[in-house]
Amino acid sequence: MNLETPRKFRALVTQAQQVAAQYYRPISRKYDRAEHSYPKELDLLAALLDGMNAGSPESTGARTSKRQHDSGDGVRNGSNMSTCLGIMELCWGDVGLLLAMPRQGLGNAAIAAVANDEQLQRFDGLWAAMAITEPDCGSDSAAIRTTAVRDGDDYVLNGEKIFVTSGERAGAVVVWATLDKSLGRAAIKSFVVEHGTRGMQVTRLEKKLGIKASDTAAIRFTDCRVPAANLLGNADIDVAKGFAGVMETFDNTRPMVAAMAIGLAKASLDRARELLEDHCALDYRKPLLQVSHAEAQLYQLEAEWEAARLLTLKAAWMADNRMPNSKEASMAKAKAGRMATEVALKCVELCGLTGYGEDELLEKWARDAKILDIFEGTQQIQLLIVARRLLGKSSKELK
Repeated sequence: MNLETPRKFRALVTQAQQVAAQYYRPISRKYDRAEHSYPKELDLLAALLDGMNAGSPESTGARTSKRQHDSGDGVRNGSNMSTCLGIMELCWGDVGLLLAMPRQGLGNAAIAAVANDEQLQRFDGLWAAMAITEPDCGSDSAAIRTTAVRDGDDYVLNGEKIFVTSGERAGAVVVWATLDKSLGRAAIKSFVVEHGTRGMQVTRLEKKLGIKASDTAAIRFTDCRVPAANLLGNADIDVAKGFAGVMETFDNTRPMVAAMAIGLAKASLDRARELLEDHCALDYRKPLLQVSHAEAQLYQLEAEWEAARLLTLKAAWMADNRMPNSKEASMAKAKAGRMATEVALKCVELCGLTGYGEDELLEKWARDAKILDIFEGTQQIQLLIVARRLLGKSSKELK
């Protein structure tokens, strides 16, 4: 396994580093304090990214994270890898601002994962959020109660979604709903519902611990009519296949969330080393028993960070090479989410009062980190998925 950044992605990584340092960092605290204010500075960046994607077969971004067709030329590094590498650098700047980027929502990754060719073309350029969680189903995606009933050329949606990232700002929302509750998981499908559709209403915006630059909405659907053509993928209910169709979305998006955690943790480690440079020699040649406690802590945190990074790159690489990566995607998300929270809090602790005050972004990163261990499936859900894959158990057999 080659652990170096692929040559063709090095320019992309450099550009992402520049954006993080020159655009995200300077406005990071501004939008942390101005929750629910849209970061207008991102419009120019989004336009630049669209231009880069238009001319590149290995484009980056949530809407391009799709499993590639076999090319017959051996292993490859594609858009899943480039997206994760770019996210790692951008989240070194600010996670909330990345989540607020136009046309880079998790709904775009869902469209890329399961849409057919006609839908990919029709929804190209659309900014899509993703609505899965409901007030009564929590982390159990299979318990979704929002219904979609066929009526002529439309589906009629009824239900409520919460914790929808970019739910107010995005141009559309990818909504998970069931076609038939009696058929369980197999009947759950995803629909693209554009803002302005009658019966769709944003009921509130959440006030959050972190990632305040990103809006998080609750949305209610009341007799909301959606064209049947907006059902992503196949409309048929395949009981044998079960939940696998819509769950493919997570196999793409979980490595992306893990990449966010890796970027934030890297920022925390870099800043902690800067603040502690007068107190810690950071001599990697010495064994842990011969260095200070602070140095030993930093070394251990760096090791955890590296492990999470490699797990994430493996999951992304498997997606690019059309390998089943459900287990690896959950492993990367579980490891990276927990690692980011631990690293950010420990860096605050090591830096004492300096790390705890608002004069330092360490304080903000410690707050931002927690969501990365929760959304796209909590830590507990990821570990459950990994256990099922390792033991060969179904969701009914291992709950």
